Amino acid sequence: MIEITNLSHSLGAKTVLRKINLEIPDNTILGIVGINGAGKSTLLRLLAGVYLPDSGYIRYDDRSPADAETRKDIFFLPDDPYYTAFMTPNTLFDFYKTFHPAIDRESYDRLLGAYKIDPVGKVRNFSKGMRRQVFIALALAVKPRYLLLDEAFDGLDPLSRRIFKDAIISLVEEGKTTVLIASHSLRELEDFCDRFILIDNNVIKDQGDIAEHVGRLCKFELAFTEAVNEGLFAGLPTASLMIKNRFVQIVLEGDSDEMRERLEALSPAVIDEMPLDFEESFIHDVRKEGMIL
Repeated sequence: MIEITNLSHSLGAKTVLRKINLEIPDNTILGIVGINGAGKSTLLRLLAGVYLPDSGYIRYDDRSPADAETRKDIFFLPDDPYYTAFMTPNTLFDFYKTFHPAIDRESYDRLLGAYKIDPVGKVRNFSKGMRRQVFIALALAVKPRYLLLDEAFDGLDPLSRRIFKDAIISLVEEGKTTVLIASHSLRELEDFCDRFILIDNNVIKDQGDIAEHVGRLCKFELAFTEAVNEGLFAGLPTASLMIKNRFVQIVLEGDSDEMRERLEALSPAVIDEMPLDFEESFIHDVRKEGMIL
């Protein structure tokens, strides 16, 4: 288990995280979401031991991320991973083997093959997506106990993303890995994360099960025989409302069956419930809290 207690950290004069408290069970895939500058990357760097917290602490089963034994269990893939001008995928493997002696060469080569990466090509000459694929192959070959990912899907094509997500799920299902992933691609997180945390204004503003969080809202499209205005929907627990003459799209907080009954009482000619995903739910939360997208 990862335990974060009263964690605070500043970069220069700016407070980035303040009194963060969080417990992350083993074999969990946790999505970290928030607007730009919320502190997602800083949290991952603290968890990886790259930064030392100003106050509070992080424990991996009662061990600090600064401990050498703990570091062997952690693989951190930042948004801008390190490599030298002359490194190739092969020399990168040798470099990382210094820190992770048990890294699986067969798995690494297999993933490079799946991504069609030249193992002796210069990494600096690869596209952003190809560089990301190389480091993903490294992360998955290490098979770490704790995998920390910052914008892991950035630059990946759909097939690469699918290979990556399937491999992560396999690691977790085998009971070997806990994954923390910060991403702006909320639809990607919804696909396979168990839980999420929302960071805003230096603190964890919300957290929980993704499916349950999305289930708090429901979306409907309605058509009326005559033009309507916002007053018709007064008293409803409205998260968002768009009206175009006779046509309405509305997102409501509450049970979908109950909300349908209340909408039907307004006598629409047509009413259809529409799917609502984690990204839409996040946007509604951002607007509700007055955050800036």
